[in-house]
Amino acid sequence: MTHLTHNPDLTSSVIFGLGWVYLLLFLMNLAWTKRSLALGGSVGGDLKIPCAAFWALYAGLLLMVSITHLTGSNNPQQFLLKMPEILKAPINAASNPVAFFIGSTTIYILMIVLRKLWTTPTAGWLLLNASILFLALSITDYDFRQIVGKPDNVPIVAMLYIVGFFTWLYFKKSVDNDNRRASGRPLFEQENNEKVLTWPDLVYTELVCMVLVTAVLIAWGIVLQAPLEEPASAAKTPNPSKAPWYFLGLQEMLVYFDPWMAGVVLPSVILVGLMAVPYIDFNKLGNGYYTFNERKFAVSTFLFGFLPLWVAMIVLGTFLRGPNWNFFSPYEFWDVHKLELLNNINLSELFWIKGLGQPLPVVPQAASFPVQAWFILWREWLGLVAVMFYLAALPNIMAATVFKKFFVKMGFLRYMVLANLMLMMMSLPIKMVLRWALNLKYIVAIPEWFFNI
Repeated sequence: MTHLTHNPDLTSSVIFGLGWVYLLLFLMNLAWTKRSLALGGSVGGDLKIPCAAFWALYAGLLLMVSITHLTGSNNPQQFLLKMPEILKAPINAASNPVAFFIGSTTIYILMIVLRKLWTTPTAGWLLLNASILFLALSITDYDFRQIVGKPDNVPIVAMLYIVGFFTWLYFKKSVDNDNRRASGRPLFEQENNEKVLTWPDLVYTELVCMVLVTAVLIAWGIVLQAPLEEPASAAKTPNPSKAPWYFLGLQEMLVYFDPWMAGVVLPSVILVGLMAVPYIDFNKLGNGYYTFNERKFAVSTFLFGFLPLWVAMIVLGTFLRGPNWNFFSPYEFWDVHKLELLNNINLSELFWIKGLGQPLPVVPQAASFPVQAWFILWREWLGLVAVMFYLAALPNIMAATVFKKFFVKMGFLRYMVLANLMLMMMSLPIKMVLRWALNLKYIVAIPEWFFNI
């Protein structure tokens, strides 16, 4: 999409700033080259080319790119080191909520299946380099830079790196401990369990961290402007009007659920579920040490709820939801005039009008409450049956099939709590798929009673 006003993708300040980013990346890879040289290792069969040689070559290329940025910032119109259009086009073409959710879920599955591959130090370092290079190249696009560079959104970018690092660290330690279990060796926590004193070991480390964090916050406050806007006015509301970043996942749920569900029921279920976990967990393994094989179900369920259904929804709401809550691709201009025609339909309309070719049952005027309730229940019977089957019958079917082991070990009460918590969590992706596939808005739509599911 063309810009309404011309804004240059590259400016002298952007080029010069990226030069320092590439210089920092060069220093990081120079240290990694030194590490690779100390560890040894080679590739190429009989040639035995040292791994450090590849990292040294890569670091040299980064140094040249950095010098090019630092010395060539005076002529941004002729600067060629930017995100190529051949990469922008497929990213923009594939940018939609369906592709985003499918992509994030696919990455989550591959993350678990290939955990032994990507948790090696070299793989982790390659992923870090790839993400920084992608971010640096993308910043050369004006529209991408306006979103990612907002003072409100800079912490979200940092959060993604923090979440990525600690996820990688967990899987790395888990793979190591699972391999130790398989080979009969002691766990990492048992092998390195030397106790230290609170003072000076712990308190001194905390003091150093406190000083470093304070310095970072001071520098942050000086470099980035505070994201303060004009006083609130009913005559001029922000577009898009967004909640704080930690509530953007809930705001994204409002696209698929009624406000009472997305704003009250689902958050309450999350809080109650987190409190109930210690009481319904029957697996005593994994207490005090990292493991995945001994807690596959618990870890996979938690990570699915945290990464694709929470962190990814925050990313979606922060970077890809623009004016009028429309979806925009990463390199697309946020045009307030963009219109997306949606022809959503309720399950009752789908059944009566499209399925049977009949009009919806209409509640008679001035009808008594019993008569009104009869017509409403008759109109929405299919949705009510589907919800009852999902929350009441499906847990029993699961107990007799795929979750039979859980039912036997947990008992009826604890199992039903677990099953319903899982089904409530899965209601979000199910509702998202129904919206994308059938334009389905509500499974049960009773506006007369302000009850919609």
